[in-house]
Order: sequence, then structure tokens, then C-alpha cells
Amino acid sequence: MNIGKLIIRIIVSAVAIGIATFLTPGMTNRGGIWSLLLAAIVIGILDWGIAKLIKVDASPFGRGIVGFLVAALILYLTGRIVQGFNVSILGAIVGALILGVVDALLPGETDTM
Repeated sequence: MNIGKLIIRIIVSAVAIGIATFLTPGMTNRGGIWSLLLAAIVIGILDWGIAKLIKVDASPFGRGIVGFLVAALILYLTGRIVQGFNVSILGAIVGALILGVVDALLPGETDTM
């Protein structure tokens, strides 16, 4: 993947996270666009790490309930790591579902989780 595609993928992921944050109770973004971009990067890194470590696709629809729960865990951890981006446990569960739907609707290879 070249740097241009990586930047576009991060921006599209940040948009998907922003939409999910707007629609999800328990998810808030007080840091503006920068915390959304940082959240997209952190989610990508956590997703990659978990996929390499335990071989689980963290897509909300990738591996059934296990993938959904891993996606919720990644969202919750991201809320703890990124300043200005807060996610409650319920917000992580609902947010994983909404992110899965938003990913399916956005054009291109978004695959935020």
C-alpha cells in the first residue's frame, strides 16, 4: 500500500468513526478532527495487532459474535488511549454495530475494524 492510499484510508476511517460517534450514545468526540484521525490510526493498529496475535478478524461482521466482540473491545480500548475520544462499554457495543453498517455503506476499502 502506498502512502496516498494509506492517508485516504485513514481519512475515510475517521469519517466512519465520526458518523458512528454522532449516532452512538456513549461515544463522544471532544477533540475534533484530530482525535478522530488519531482514533482511526489507533483502531487500525489495534486491529492489525489482534489479527496477528490471535488470528481473529475484528470486523463486526467478519467472524460472527467473536469478531463483533473484538471490534467492541478495540473501540473501548481506543476510547481509553485517545484523548478527547471517549467510549463507554455500551457505546463500544453499539458503536461496533454502527461502524460495521457505516463501513458497508461507504465506498472503497474502508474496513476500519
